[in-house]
Amino acid sequence: MGEKKASDFRYNTGETRVPWAAVGENYNAEDVMEFIKFLMVGEGKDYDAAVAAVAEKIAELDKVSEAPAKLSLDKEVNKAEQMVDKYLNTEGSTFLTNCTAGFEIAGKWCGLKAGDEVIVPAITFIATMAYPLSIGCKLVFADVDPKTLNMDPADVARKITPNTKAIYPVHMGGYPVDMDPIMKLAKEHDITVIEDAAHGFGGSYKGKALGTIGDFGAFSFHEVKNITSFGEGGILCTNHPEFIGDMKRCRFLCTDFSQHIDKWLYDVTPATGKGGVKFMGNNFSTTEIQGLGLQRQLLRIDDIIAKRRAAAEYLNSRLSACDALTVQDLGNDDIKPTFHLYCLEMDPAKAGGQDVQVLKAKLAQKGVTEIAHFGPLYRYEIIKDFGYDQDAIAATCPNCEEVFYKRYTHFPLYGLTQEQLEIMADAILESIEEMKEGK
Repeated sequence: MGEKKASDFRYNTGETRVPWAAVGENYNAEDVMEFIKFLMVGEGKDYDAAVAAVAEKIAELDKVSEAPAKLSLDKEVNKAEQMVDKYLNTEGSTFLTNCTAGFEIAGKWCGLKAGDEVIVPAITFIATMAYPLSIGCKLVFADVDPKTLNMDPADVARKITPNTKAIYPVHMGGYPVDMDPIMKLAKEHDITVIEDAAHGFGGSYKGKALGTIGDFGAFSFHEVKNITSFGEGGILCTNHPEFIGDMKRCRFLCTDFSQHIDKWLYDVTPATGKGGVKFMGNNFSTTEIQGLGLQRQLLRIDDIIAKRRAAAEYLNSRLSACDALTVQDLGNDDIKPTFHLYCLEMDPAKAGGQDVQVLKAKLAQKGVTEIAHFGPLYRYEIIKDFGYDQDAIAATCPNCEEVFYKRYTHFPLYGLTQEQLEIMADAILESIEEMKEGK
């Protein structure tokens, strides 16, 4: 009988007269060809001929090969986790469906409940606050540092109360948050720090990988990130080694193969978090295809970041001469960004008194795509519907209001040709000159 995998109860029983297969319906050669065509899109006679040739070879391969024994939570997922651990210098990294799932597990570990206060940055993606909001926590919005768009540690200090249970620093655009003062505050007040490193894989702060500094760190491998695991996925890391076993069980409903119910394969036992809190896991299982995809892109993450940095350096070289612009900070020996986004600050007073919304409109007319992706979290309708006073919150976040509405925008850095980078730089400089002239 084959080995039973502790990661999942759906296993192959091996060589038996009547086996129990892990995979209900395998993919065939025709299915594989559709997958190949999805990943390698094309058209025309040459493409069709190449597809036909590949289909013929796949059909030959199908005759001499076997289908995989497992499609989820097996050796490829495990290998991806090991590669992440080696890269980040961590132990127990857990591959999940997405970064948001990591926030849920971390939130449960620290025992978040209705009424608890959590501090989130005023500008980030909705996923950062989704879990605490969903269970009735009170959101407290920290203002941002106007130079980095990251959470301002000084404002975090002002907004801590005896009810504060968690802080969620977000490395916006892959630029590291100033973590030392946040960790100091957390230690003084016994607050859990959950790093949102969705943009931060491959970056570092004072020699430590982003996402490995707080109690927990969650990364995203969604399709728009620096690397992806076939479109979606996430990693959760922890600095609480005693929780690693439970963290991995939380990925699949806290199934427990170390003990079992009589005449049953496994038991379901609670995970144990901060202060002995007991909680139930969820289903965040990942597939072997995702694991393999992450492995392949992990092999080139450093090259990807280097290319992004080179693009940022080029834009800086073009834009830094303009007195109305403050270019992207490239970091230093202590601060190593991932360059997920290129953040550009504009001074309205030096651009004819016009703000960044005018710049965005001009760039759109010149064919430079602008996506208003990250804004003040407190402006969402759900915040108003849940009883928050949006204007009162805005009054406590003046930097956020200023940078979002008047000063900052961001651009993509990867997948652009040198010609496209030149077009972007030209368009930005031309637009600023037009604004100065009142056009």
